[in-house]
Amino acid sequence: MAGERILAFDLGTSALKWGLFEPDGRLVTGATLPLTLHRRLGGVVEQDADEWRRAMETAFAGLRAQGLLGDVAAIGITSQVNTHVFVDRHGRALAPAILWQDTRAAEEAASLDARIAREDRVRWWGTPMGIDASHALARMAWVGRHQPEIWDRTASVLLPKDVLLLALTGERLSDPFSHIGLVGSDLRYPDDLLALVPGASERLPPLRSPEAVAGEARLDGRSVPVAVGIMDAWAGFLGAGLSEDGDALWLSGTSEVLAAAADTPSGEAGILVFPPLWGLRVHAGPTQSGGASLLWLSRVLESSPDALIASVEAAGPDLAAPLFLPHLAGERAPLWDPEARGAFLGLDAGTGREALVLGVMIGVALSARLLVEALDRSTGRRAETLLCGGGGFRSDVWAQVRADVMGRSLRRAAVADTGLTGAAVLAAVAAGLRPGVREGVRDLVRWDRTFEPDPIRAARHAELFDLYRPAWEALRPLNKVLSRRTL
Repeated sequence: MAGERILAFDLGTSALKWGLFEPDGRLVTGATLPLTLHRRLGGVVEQDADEWRRAMETAFAGLRAQGLLGDVAAIGITSQVNTHVFVDRHGRALAPAILWQDTRAAEEAASLDARIAREDRVRWWGTPMGIDASHALARMAWVGRHQPEIWDRTASVLLPKDVLLLALTGERLSDPFSHIGLVGSDLRYPDDLLALVPGASERLPPLRSPEAVAGEARLDGRSVPVAVGIMDAWAGFLGAGLSEDGDALWLSGTSEVLAAAADTPSGEAGILVFPPLWGLRVHAGPTQSGGASLLWLSRVLESSPDALIASVEAAGPDLAAPLFLPHLAGERAPLWDPEARGAFLGLDAGTGREALVLGVMIGVALSARLLVEALDRSTGRRAETLLCGGGGFRSDVWAQVRADVMGRSLRRAAVADTGLTGAAVLAAVAAGLRPGVREGVRDLVRWDRTFEPDPIRAARHAELFDLYRPAWEALRPLNKVLSRRTL
């Protein structure tokens, strides 16, 4: 109802999304505001943090123009993580944000990783995970080495959502669950980990619960509570309906994220296990390129992603596709290989445009299947139904391809931008509109439809899956050389 509506922001890689929700989870209005991504040789991927703030102001202006700004009772924020902004004591960004896809700190990451014993990894994180080029400490070490003048002026190293939080409330805060590999199982920064990079500990923000009130935003003279918020993956988990032990899900955006809730520790390399939160222990992992792979192909073929998917649908169910490895910017879970590179395998003279498109659609799903099978081993159980959401699931055609490749049922959330719904859940709890997070999920999340795998296509895709990891392994020596080319 008016006056109790919830405003949610999801700061992603390609856009800032915002949505205004009714207390029961119905989406009133919202918009997607595109952001500019800058890529350079050497694995550099950056964004202008000031563009994030300007986009947020555009959202407020849109609500004001619609006469809805006065209805906002709470604000929730989620964002991409493993993206880092180095800010001074005034909260000004000293350099462009270093995005999660950026691999410039690979050398620093390898050096740090080599200094950490396996028993320390398990003690800190509950699993023998490693440090890669997206880790905050690797970025701090890189800036300290290559841009010492920026490092000396850095007062805080913030995640994107915390940059917006600072702009809204004036508070420098974060939550422990957004700092993958930087916060231990006790929800604190491990002192002996931070000691690997001198000066790191004093540049990190204090930690609070995601559903806590971080501070208040002033909206046309009114004070509105703002939740601390959480990483996009966790917000997506909530927005896709994760509320019970045994739930498993698949989120698709720029990258793919898969997760499962199981109260079991993990010894599976490459899988992240979050500390228990709201009575749930989540095993999860992100790939590097999901929807980004189709966007890449759309640029190459000079056609929109929707048009490319429509061409596959028109080609019919018998279309054969080459094997595609979607490693266009390295790979994260479960391979964690920053030197991996994309490839089409099995091309012949008859391979056409539609086959390439289908190959990309299947290849993205194959990367997700490799990850979900690692999750099965990590949790000790196989989920036959995956809750799903995100922009990659908007297309019924691609959703069906995903179900066929995965060989499991996929249940799609009604609001595709599950991160927005998850951020709204946290804001509702912070404002006292819901008693708890799991209750908020059950009240706010709505469902669209379920996709079942086609047995014939599933068998055909299983043959490609059997080649997927061997193909990556066979190409590793070549990719090690190719990833270091500068021309």
